[in-house]
Amino acid sequence: MSIVTELILNADSEARYPAPKELRIFQDFLKSGEQRIRIASTLAQNEDRIVQNASARFWERCPVTPSNSGNPRKTASCQRDQGWYVRLVAYCILAGSEQPLAEIGTIGIKEMYNSLEIPLRNLVEAMRCVKEESISLLSAEDAVEVAPYFDYIIRALS
Repeated sequence: MSIVTELILNADSEARYPAPKELRIFQDFLKSGEQRIRIASTLAQNEDRIVQNASARFWERCPVTPSNSGNPRKTASCQRDQGWYVRLVAYCILAGSEQPLAEIGTIGIKEMYNSLEIPLRNLVEAMRCVKEESISLLSAEDAVEVAPYFDYIIRALS
């Protein structure tokens, strides 16, 4: 859900017009539109690069892991998941909200990876690497917008 939808639904649930503070939030959201589109485009255009470089960085830090076991299927699955999180972060940037991560990306995440016998500490480190690679492609100002979304994923895995 975008921040705009959230503001409207909150006001509507209370049968009122958006308050001045909410209108300012909406105004700021509109002003940041170009930045949000630029960030999401950068992430989308570089997803493969981000995942490949983040995987290499992760394997340097954690050489003994299922994604680096020599099993191409496990490697592909792990990298697919990393790309999926890059895409979810891009959705969050566009929406101006953590809602896509909360609704799509983190419900049952620990249980799923535990059932697959994937060490959560490895996933946390892998997401740190994905965050670092993503941020390296952005300006300092844009990186500040992206970092909290990756931190949200990391907290959900911890």
